[in-house]
Amino acid sequence: MSDSQRFPVAAHTLAYLAHKGAFDAAAAAPSSILAASIPTNPVVIRRVTAMLARAGLIATRPGSGGGAWLTRQPETITLDMVLKAVNGCAHLGSPPAGAKGCPVGQHIPRQVAKALTAAEDAAAHALSRITIADLLAQNPPSLAGIRLPTA
Repeated sequence: MSDSQRFPVAAHTLAYLAHKGAFDAAAAAPSSILAASIPTNPVVIRRVTAMLARAGLIATRPGSGGGAWLTRQPETITLDMVLKAVNGCAHLGSPPAGAKGCPVGQHIPRQVAKALTAAEDAAAHALSRITIADLLAQNPPSLAGIRLPTA
Protein backbone atom coordinates (compact mmCIF):
# COMPACT_ATOMS: atom_id res chain seq x y z
CA MET A 1 0.00 0.00 0.00
CA SER A 2 1.29 3.41 -0.85
CA ASP A 3 2.11 5.88 1.88
CA SER A 4 -0.60 8.17 0.55
CA GLN A 5 -3.27 5.54 1.19
CA ARG A 6 -2.42 4.60 4.78
CA PHE A 7 -3.96 7.71 6.32
CA PRO A 8 -7.33 7.55 4.52
CA VAL A 9 -7.57 3.81 5.21
CA ALA A 10 -6.73 4.37 8.89
CA ALA A 11 -9.27 7.19 9.28
CA HIS A 12 -11.94 5.09 7.55
CA THR A 13 -11.13 2.10 9.76
CA LEU A 14 -11.42 4.14 12.94
CA ALA A 15 -14.67 5.75 11.78
CA TYR A 16 -16.11 2.33 10.94
CA LEU A 17 -15.20 0.97 14.37
CA ALA A 18 -16.80 3.99 16.05
CA HIS A 19 -19.93 3.71 13.89
CA LYS A 20 -20.32 0.03 14.79
CA GLY A 21 -19.68 0.68 18.50
CA ALA A 22 -16.60 -1.54 18.56
CA PHE A 23 -15.25 -0.53 21.98
CA ASP A 24 -14.26 -3.96 23.32
CA ALA A 25 -13.16 -7.38 22.13
CA ALA A 26 -16.74 -8.66 22.09
CA ALA A 27 -17.62 -6.08 19.42
CA ALA A 28 -14.38 -6.42 17.42
CA ALA A 29 -14.66 -5.98 13.66
CA PRO A 30 -12.70 -8.49 11.58
CA SER A 31 -10.36 -7.27 8.86
CA SER A 32 -12.57 -8.79 6.16
CA ILE A 33 -15.52 -6.63 7.25
CA LEU A 34 -13.37 -3.51 7.50
CA ALA A 35 -11.86 -4.24 4.08
CA ALA A 36 -15.32 -4.57 2.53
CA SER A 37 -16.27 -1.12 3.82
CA ILE A 38 -13.28 0.68 2.32
CA PRO A 39 -12.98 -1.45 -0.14
CA THR A 40 -9.52 -2.92 0.01
CA ASN A 41 -7.76 -6.17 0.78
CA PRO A 42 -7.92 -7.50 4.37
CA VAL A 43 -4.11 -7.68 4.36
CA VAL A 44 -4.02 -3.90 3.90
CA ILE A 45 -6.37 -3.51 6.86
CA ARG A 46 -4.22 -5.76 9.05
CA ARG A 47 -1.13 -3.68 8.26
CA VAL A 48 -2.93 -0.45 9.11
CA THR A 49 -4.58 -1.84 12.24
CA ALA A 50 -1.18 -3.04 13.46
CA MET A 51 0.08 0.54 13.20
CA LEU A 52 -3.02 1.93 14.91
CA ALA A 53 -2.62 -0.64 17.70
CA ARG A 54 1.04 0.33 18.23
CA ALA A 55 -0.15 3.92 18.64
CA GLY A 56 -2.71 2.83 21.26
CA LEU A 57 -5.74 3.94 19.26
CA ILE A 58 -7.15 0.43 18.87
CA ALA A 59 -6.60 -3.08 20.15
CA THR A 60 -6.60 -6.20 18.02
CA ARG A 61 -7.02 -9.90 18.46
CA PRO A 62 -5.70 -12.27 15.78
CA GLY A 63 -7.40 -15.37 14.47
CA SER A 64 -10.77 -16.39 13.12
CA GLY A 65 -12.62 -14.80 16.03
CA GLY A 66 -10.37 -11.77 16.05
CA GLY A 67 -10.69 -8.24 14.91
CA ALA A 68 -10.12 -4.66 15.98
CA TRP A 69 -11.82 -2.32 18.43
CA LEU A 70 -11.30 1.22 19.65
CA THR A 71 -9.44 1.84 22.89
CA ARG A 72 -10.46 5.48 23.00
CA GLN A 73 -13.63 7.42 22.38
CA PRO A 74 -13.90 8.79 18.83
CA GLU A 75 -14.19 12.34 20.20
CA THR A 76 -10.64 12.04 21.55
CA ILE A 77 -8.96 10.72 18.40
CA THR A 78 -7.81 13.58 16.19
CA LEU A 79 -6.74 13.17 12.61
CA ASP A 80 -3.21 14.40 13.32
CA MET A 81 -2.90 11.49 15.79
CA VAL A 82 -4.06 9.12 13.05
CA LEU A 83 -1.57 10.59 10.58
CA LYS A 84 1.28 10.10 13.05
CA ALA A 85 0.12 6.58 13.92
CA VAL A 86 0.45 5.39 10.34
CA ASN A 87 3.71 7.25 9.74
CA GLY A 88 1.92 9.42 7.26
CA CYS A 89 2.94 12.89 6.48
CA ALA A 90 1.56 15.98 4.96
CA HIS A 91 5.03 16.58 3.57
CA LEU A 92 4.81 18.56 0.37
CA GLY A 93 8.37 17.98 -0.69
CA SER A 94 11.55 19.97 -0.47
CA PRO A 95 13.03 22.37 -2.95
CA PRO A 96 16.15 21.39 -4.87
CA ALA A 97 19.32 23.32 -4.20
CA GLY A 98 19.66 26.35 -6.40
CA ALA A 99 22.51 27.01 -8.76
CA LYS A 100 25.56 28.57 -7.11
CA GLY A 101 26.17 32.10 -8.21
CA CYS A 102 22.58 32.63 -9.35
CA PRO A 103 20.83 35.19 -7.13
CA VAL A 104 17.45 33.53 -7.73
CA GLY A 105 18.85 30.00 -7.35
CA GLN A 106 20.43 30.87 -4.02
CA HIS A 107 17.39 32.70 -2.63
CA ILE A 108 14.34 30.78 -3.84
CA PRO A 109 15.01 27.36 -2.24
CA ARG A 110 14.99 28.96 1.24
CA GLN A 111 11.79 30.84 0.49
CA VAL A 112 10.07 27.79 -0.97
CA ALA A 113 11.16 25.75 2.06
CA LYS A 114 9.58 28.36 4.35
CA ALA A 115 6.35 28.26 2.33
CA LEU A 116 6.24 24.45 2.45
CA THR A 117 6.84 24.43 6.19
CA ALA A 118 4.02 26.94 6.69
CA ALA A 119 1.66 24.81 4.59
CA GLU A 120 2.59 21.63 6.47
CA ASP A 121 2.09 23.38 9.81
CA ALA A 122 -1.32 24.61 8.66
CA ALA A 123 -2.31 21.07 7.59
CA ALA A 124 -1.21 19.62 10.93
CA HIS A 125 -3.13 22.31 12.79
CA ALA A 126 -6.29 21.66 10.75
CA LEU A 127 -6.04 17.90 11.32
CA SER A 128 -5.58 18.43 15.06
CA ARG A 129 -9.05 20.04 15.19
CA ILE A 130 -10.91 17.19 13.45
CA THR A 131 -11.84 14.01 15.31
CA ILE A 132 -13.07 10.62 14.22
CA ALA A 133 -16.44 11.60 15.69
CA ASP A 134 -16.46 14.63 13.38
CA LEU A 135 -16.03 12.35 10.38
CA LEU A 136 -19.22 10.53 11.35
CA ALA A 137 -21.28 13.68 11.98
CA GLN A 138 -23.45 15.13 9.22
CA ASN A 139 -22.32 18.74 9.67
CA PRO A 140 -19.48 18.89 12.18
CA PRO A 141 -18.32 22.39 13.15
CA SER A 142 -14.68 21.38 12.63
CA LEU A 143 -15.37 20.82 8.92
CA ALA A 144 -17.41 23.98 8.42
CA GLY A 145 -16.37 25.82 5.31
CA ILE A 146 -14.46 22.88 3.86
CA ARG A 147 -15.79 21.85 0.49
CA LEU A 148 -15.52 18.18 -0.28
CA PRO A 149 -15.25 17.02 -3.88
CA THR A 150 -18.42 15.63 -5.37
CA ALA A 151 -18.44 12.43 -7.33
